Amino acid sequence: MLTLGIVSLSWLMMLSVRLSTAAREGDLKLVGGTRSSEGRVEVYHSGTWGTVCDDGWDMAEAQVVCRQLRFPGAKSIVSGGTYGPGSGTIWLDDLECKGTEPSLSSCRFKGWGVTDCTHGEDAGVVCEKKVAVKDDRVYPLDHSLGLSGELGALFDSKQDCDLAVAVQSAEDGLGEETFCIHRLVLSLSAEPSFFSGSLQSGNLTVNVSQDCRSHVSQFLRYLYTREIDISASSAQCLHKLATDFGVKRLREDAGRLFGLLLPWDTSFHTQASLYKYSVLTGDLGLQETCLQYLAWNCEALVSSPAWATLSQEALEALLSRSDLVVPDEGFVLRALESWARDVRVSPGPSDEAALLRLVRFPMISPAELYDLPFTSDLYGRHAELFRSGMLRGFQFHALSLAQLRKRLNDSADEHLPRIYTADPWSLNVNSTDDSRYSRQQRVPTYNNHRNYGNYGGYSSYRYETVYHIVDHAFSTPVHNSAVLQASNVSWVANVFKTEQECSNSSVQCETLPAVRLRCQSSLSEYQSSIRFTNRLLVTCGNGGGNAGGYIFQVRDFKDTLALIPTDNSTGQAYPCYENAYIYRFVVRPEYI
Repeated sequence: MLTLGIVSLSWLMMLSVRLSTAAREGDLKLVGGTRSSEGRVEVYHSGTWGTVCDDGWDMAEAQVVCRQLRFPGAKSIVSGGTYGPGSGTIWLDDLECKGTEPSLSSCRFKGWGVTDCTHGEDAGVVCEKKVAVKDDRVYPLDHSLGLSGELGALFDSKQDCDLAVAVQSAEDGLGEETFCIHRLVLSLSAEPSFFSGSLQSGNLTVNVSQDCRSHVSQFLRYLYTREIDISASSAQCLHKLATDFGVKRLREDAGRLFGLLLPWDTSFHTQASLYKYSVLTGDLGLQETCLQYLAWNCEALVSSPAWATLSQEALEALLSRSDLVVPDEGFVLRALESWARDVRVSPGPSDEAALLRLVRFPMISPAELYDLPFTSDLYGRHAELFRSGMLRGFQFHALSLAQLRKRLNDSADEHLPRIYTADPWSLNVNSTDDSRYSRQQRVPTYNNHRNYGNYGGYSSYRYETVYHIVDHAFSTPVHNSAVLQASNVSWVANVFKTEQECSNSSVQCETLPAVRLRCQSSLSEYQSSIRFTNRLLVTCGNGGGNAGGYIFQVRDFKDTLALIPTDNSTGQAYPCYENAYIYRFVVRPEYI
């Protein structure tokens, strides 16, 4: 039967052969170097060339690039836009290559177009020179024209199929449905472990839920055509089928689409359910997509009916994160107490203690620490753990960095802030607010003719309209430690909506809108002890917080500037289809 399957594909040889030097998906090129073996790395995706960010850029990535370009190997990596800044989209960021991948796009990365880099960070390589030949041009032979349609017809016809797939559901009253496919085709898609264990016989049984049965045929046809339409209603079913069959690429792509589903359920039951599903399937990428959304929108999550339904494991994963967006650390402790009180199955003392150890007591204010024995529901059951945390908190607030430095590393994340939004650490700016204002300014008119009665040559004045960018000013303590509360830092936030606004402020904006957060105070005495890892939160809709909006972007600042890719085509994790946003500037000081 295998021979027949191969013979049935002999029509492939009848497809037309075309000579082409056109770029194809995932192709690479080197730009800006003095030799053909060096330059800025550019990758072709969705019909356009774009660049690669140098975050995480190492020799493993360089080896993949050079071998894909048919060089013997890589000599060195080049970072920081050495070959000049590129243009267009930065397609790849935070690459993780082993060095053995066949192409750069086969490595792990955030997602196409998902980046916080600028073109000043475009990565480059220097490859080993290859042996000189007279003509190094490549003429790819493309036999794929019409292949997807022909293979789809093969699935529909069931010609020479040799594997029966029986689909069953656990629900009563539903019969068995059988599909006939080709083992050869399935072996090209499934992971080796699935192929060796499940395809040796001529029959395969798959158990699916009743809701997913209607998507099985669509999934099996995808194995032939590599084409499929995924909707909000089918994403989880197709992801589960891809997981069961070991189809890695479809599983990963369907998992990325879960980010489109997360914002629409304000009860957070969908988000909690998808996270639970991601844990069951072992999909780490999907777990991160769900957890990141829950962390960014933690304040709304805590007030939702889904909060008490989270498992202890989900809560541990959430409280371990530093990108948790909350008013303050006291809010985290109160949220944990609420969960322990309302959860369906009460956690045991050891489980509660494990969760309490994730609370960052030094980040709680001294006044709140003092009140904990009288206000906390958990204090009576974990008095010793509370007293230990309170002591570390009081030490953090009362002692200088010089006194604390010896022990800062012992507590890891405990002395690092999350993303705290309570006053005075953040400022909100509505995207619909005016970003500039105008005023009339008197300017002299110069008279070129010598005027002996007016020695300066200025004979008149005129008024013209001058535009200025709006400054949003606020101030914070230099640090959240009590010993530094009296030392204030002044900040100015700006929003740039047009290139003209950027130009007038001497700011280079690669994309629009862009925002800027500048420190207006001298920090020279704190340079060796305190750094600021400020964040910009972008809320979809102008309701803000629990009033209907959700955070869909968290950006860091590079040289006081943060770029905001609000276009849904850029590959961002969560969509926003509103035309109004809330920009929240968050100041995050931390000890070095």
